[in-house]
Amino acid sequence: MTMKQSRTHTCGELRLGDAGKTVTLAGFMENVREVGQNFAFVVLRDFYGTTQVVVETEDMMQVIKGLNKETTLQVTGTVRERSSKNPNLPTGEIEVVPTDIKVLGRCIYNELPFPINRSRDADESIRLKYRYLDLRNPAVKQNIILRCQVVAALRAAMTEQGFLEITTPILTASSPEGARDYLVPARKHPGKFYALPQAPQQFKQLLMTAGFDRYFQIAPCFRDEDARGDRSPGEFYQLDMEMAFATQDDVFGVLEEVLPPIFAKFGTYNVASSAPFRRIGYVEAMETYGSDKPDLRIDLTVTDVTELLGSCGFEPFAGNTVKAIVVTDFTATRKQIDKLCADVEVQAGSKAYWFRTDDKNEITGGISKFVSPLADQVKAALNLGPNTFVGLTCGKKGQAQKAAGVLRSKLGALCPNHMDKERYEFCWIVDFPMYEIGEESGELEFCHNPFSMPNGGAEILDKAIRGEIDPLTITAFQYDLVCNGVELSSGAVRNHDPEIMIKAFNLVRLGEEDVKKKFPAMYNAFCYGAPPHAGIAPGVDRMVMLLAGEDSIREIIPFPMNKNAQDLMMGAPSFVEQKQLDELHIQITEKEEDTEE
Repeated sequence: MTMKQSRTHTCGELRLGDAGKTVTLAGFMENVREVGQNFAFVVLRDFYGTTQVVVETEDMMQVIKGLNKETTLQVTGTVRERSSKNPNLPTGEIEVVPTDIKVLGRCIYNELPFPINRSRDADESIRLKYRYLDLRNPAVKQNIILRCQVVAALRAAMTEQGFLEITTPILTASSPEGARDYLVPARKHPGKFYALPQAPQQFKQLLMTAGFDRYFQIAPCFRDEDARGDRSPGEFYQLDMEMAFATQDDVFGVLEEVLPPIFAKFGTYNVASSAPFRRIGYVEAMETYGSDKPDLRIDLTVTDVTELLGSCGFEPFAGNTVKAIVVTDFTATRKQIDKLCADVEVQAGSKAYWFRTDDKNEITGGISKFVSPLADQVKAALNLGPNTFVGLTCGKKGQAQKAAGVLRSKLGALCPNHMDKERYEFCWIVDFPMYEIGEESGELEFCHNPFSMPNGGAEILDKAIRGEIDPLTITAFQYDLVCNGVELSSGAVRNHDPEIMIKAFNLVRLGEEDVKKKFPAMYNAFCYGAPPHAGIAPGVDRMVMLLAGEDSIREIIPFPMNKNAQDLMMGAPSFVEQKQLDELHIQITEKEEDTEE
């Protein structure tokens, strides 16, 4: 690498073969250790690594004396072999003896918010406030480098597959995508608002109707939703793609070619699923794993024991669905079991129960007094042997499944013999329900994506409209790609037929005029003859999080918000001047507090 301007080499570049050369380095003063009156060791760090600088003269000592750590320096000097080498450093065989040191940027603070190389041990709010210092930590910086490399590899792979990278608008119209929009007031159109796109969904479908065969982009998406470990509030990026004249299998084929080489090259783990990825129906996933994003590294499965234990006399089971997870060779302590149950209740919102067999295969512990009278049937039905644990959940079917899914994940983490963590396990979840009953509305709503093609097309919708079948039984060509229990992406074969689209929306109480009003461009475009098309959008942030082996998505985002959607470094969101509000025809009103009579 040829350096120009203020340096001839980087701080990670010099080797023993460079001894005797006159070089110029530039970087941050990571550490200084004074040994004598005119003798000191200085560690200089830049983006590429560190180099030891040995100060041996009074003149050079005067320059560095009193400088705070993280001051940026330019050092010119001679490379020589180190007498005490450091085999742990690429530059550990050499050092630089300076003839000139210039201060390029002075750090005026004696104390840093945290030690740079141990910034990950600091409180997250402090790290986010001083993110520019946090990013100086090579371990933190490496995640951002990884992100850049992965994005470049994705672009190259998609281009190789014949996809064109096309950018779509950021300022657009509000559209029901399943989350809250970020709204932007339109100065020239008082009372009207743009919306930041929750996804380029309509635009990429319009590109298909415009005759572009294969589209992709690394798309920014904006959703006003709460943070989670695998979800960043505010904005995120996805590998957005769409294919014309394509089926579900065509989409699967592209990602099964694109992703495995990237995971093999950049992943923390060396083992990954090979194509074709396993396909699991939504109903099967919920019954077998208690989740529509199962972690297949865990070999535990869920068993329905409603008939077996529903009438055992344990009150919480009465009238409810009961699920069980059997864990062989179980060695956890009672304290660990209590914590396991408490964690499940916090995460799933319902309790977990248990019993176990001892080394003599006798049922004991937990709710054993209710199970023991049925010992023979239970052992036979669940194939129980000695030292086996049985975790149990109950409730309405969906709640029992959800709690079982959480319990399964917790048990996998607790029992290393039932979870192979050092691998990437992919699967497709297919045949999602087209509709669901909304938690807030209590009425029929789209479950996954309103633009999806139902399995059975117009005919199945007609039957639901006539009341011949329950709309909740309709499935759609919708699919998720899951890796290690993380939903990596969602996609669907699109509903490109205006007639079928109207029927799909009729079931959620929206007529033809409503559809035309909500989706005017897409509806009209489809009336001009749209090709069948399908697509998907793997999350780039989640992908890099998995590749880096991180638990929090904030670790792989250059400048993340905190859990409350605040940028602590920039102070966003922030108040603005009244003049700006006036230009946008916006008036801020205080919410009135409820007062009791």
